[in-house]
Amino acid sequence: MSRILVTGGAGYIGSITVALLLQRGYEVTVLDDCSTGHADAVPANVTFYQGSILDGALVRKALEGCDAVIHFAAKSLVGESVEKPDLYRNNNINGSQILFDEMDGAGVTRIVVSSSAATYGDSKEQPILETHKAHPTNPYGETKLAVDNSLADLAAEENFAAISLRYFNVAGALKGEAGWIAERHNPETHLIPNVLKATKDQPLKIFGTDWKTKDGTCIRDYIHVVDLAEAHVLALDALKAGSHEIINLGSGGGYSVREVVDTASKVVGYEIPAVNVDRRAGDPAVLIASIDKAKSLLQWSPTRNLEAMIRDAYETLKAV
Repeated sequence: MSRILVTGGAGYIGSITVALLLQRGYEVTVLDDCSTGHADAVPANVTFYQGSILDGALVRKALEGCDAVIHFAAKSLVGESVEKPDLYRNNNINGSQILFDEMDGAGVTRIVVSSSAATYGDSKEQPILETHKAHPTNPYGETKLAVDNSLADLAAEENFAAISLRYFNVAGALKGEAGWIAERHNPETHLIPNVLKATKDQPLKIFGTDWKTKDGTCIRDYIHVVDLAEAHVLALDALKAGSHEIINLGSGGGYSVREVVDTASKVVGYEIPAVNVDRRAGDPAVLIASIDKAKSLLQWSPTRNLEAMIRDAYETLKAV
């Protein structure tokens, strides 16, 4: 039976990917420092090492008996990356390099990496193709691009089999045997949880209603976390030695801010309090990813729509 090391496996996306791996008969080892993840999200039948990917000796131990790696361990807040670029470069780039070095030493050369569409920057071409030249506009995106570039070198020079999965916004939850596995971020920066938490006293702010879109609000790409986790598991079977593939994941079309608010209002049964405010500097009108490559190489496409994402997120809030 194949054993997979999931770095960042105590986090939101990582823990749901762990659950799917177990359902599919894989054995799993998790390495997570729990700086943003949660130890109680790791199932009892998983080998768990609580620590950092910056600790080479611990990474080496976690790799024992593993055939492949799914790598989620990274700092991932754009705003924080601007304030603390050195933290992001150390954790995301140096930590990944330590992981890759230890993998090479252990003879483990198969890896799926949770990358980011932040590597593309503000593209004027929509939807964004994997061939789009990367121009990240923040340190977070820069670190993710650096990791992807390292993987390309490892595939060419060390015969690594690597896939980088790039995506924008994630929402939803997975209902497991022990309850819901959901977002637990502090601060919460994602739109859908913040829409559901909006009140009359603290309404959701809609930044601009005069964009050149169908309803005047920005359009963004959203993906259900279970669809996303399934893509990571499918990518394991698509790995090829000496190859590094970059594959986008997304909804295939995107949703506007107004659509998100209206759909959430339908789910909760009342009108979500929202106010229109001025545009934010630097916001593009539309950001969506082409998913044609995911369809062809992974045989993957999303099966859960915006209402499913919001409904699952709402159920987790009611369960708290």
